[in-house]
Amino acid sequence: MDTGYFSEWIPRFIQYLKMRNYSAKTLSSYNHTLTRFGHYIWLSRNSSGDISRAWFKHEPLRLETGAQVSSIEITDYLSFLTRGRDYHATTLNRILSSLSSFYRFLIMQDIIQANPVPRIDRPRVKEKELRYLKHSQVIRLLRSIPDPRDRLIIRIIYATGVRVSELCSINVEDIDMDDQMIRVKGKGGKFRMVFIDDETLVDIDEAVGNRLSGPLFYGQQGKNISPRTVQHIFTKYAPAGITPHKIRHSYASELYRRSKNLRVVQENLGHASIKTTEVYLHTDLDERRKVYRDFFPLSTHDQRSGNE
Repeated sequence: MDTGYFSEWIPRFIQYLKMRNYSAKTLSSYNHTLTRFGHYIWLSRNSSGDISRAWFKHEPLRLETGAQVSSIEITDYLSFLTRGRDYHATTLNRILSSLSSFYRFLIMQDIIQANPVPRIDRPRVKEKELRYLKHSQVIRLLRSIPDPRDRLIIRIIYATGVRVSELCSINVEDIDMDDQMIRVKGKGGKFRMVFIDDETLVDIDEAVGNRLSGPLFYGQQGKNISPRTVQHIFTKYAPAGITPHKIRHSYASELYRRSKNLRVVQENLGHASIKTTEVYLHTDLDERRKVYRDFFPLSTHDQRSGNE
């Protein structure tokens, strides 16, 4: 099968994402990741010795670089990236996700038959990278914030699990007070409905007043609030290391811990793949203790009594 070349299919893939309303920042990230990977693949197939980082950085993407790769080549690429440099597991997982999206696109175009990425073990995210706040800690954080607007911004992220970009784009007309839902615009321009609790809606109602339209939170020149402003609010009030994404993490973890419904958590977060959702999940310590005591043979009542 003629698989084509990176130089041919990367622009087509970027155009495909552009037609799906991906942001310019996301398009740039995909293009950068895939082009660097294409550089590496050509060098690994055509160089006789170790690939120089300087050469890798400045080499142009060769037209004849075949786009079909093996999982071993991808694994070698990750090893190359981490050689002498400490990459966060989250960064490596993002690279793998970008590659997987690209190869799913090639499958759709009948260019390749199988996606090589799922065969690769994804790097485990360290606990310190997964730090998030439990429910009681989020509540204490909210109580510590004197400014009503800033408190509401953080509360909405926790109450709904929305991304910062989604929060910033919310308009008054997107909020359904009767059905307790908010219409948000997610990645790729996709809209979804998120649910919200009574108390947060009361705070929203007070903030909105008699307005029927326009930004929920105003920024400069009467436009919607910017992500940078939201980041500043977290820097001002939240504990070190707690970002808007970590509060979204708290939302996902709490919802799953109480519901055990991974599919609902995925849909509420706006994830295209359930694998993306799994990184947010934690097994509750009390649940683990109860399962151990109830089901592990050495810990069950029958075994403690000496019965088989």
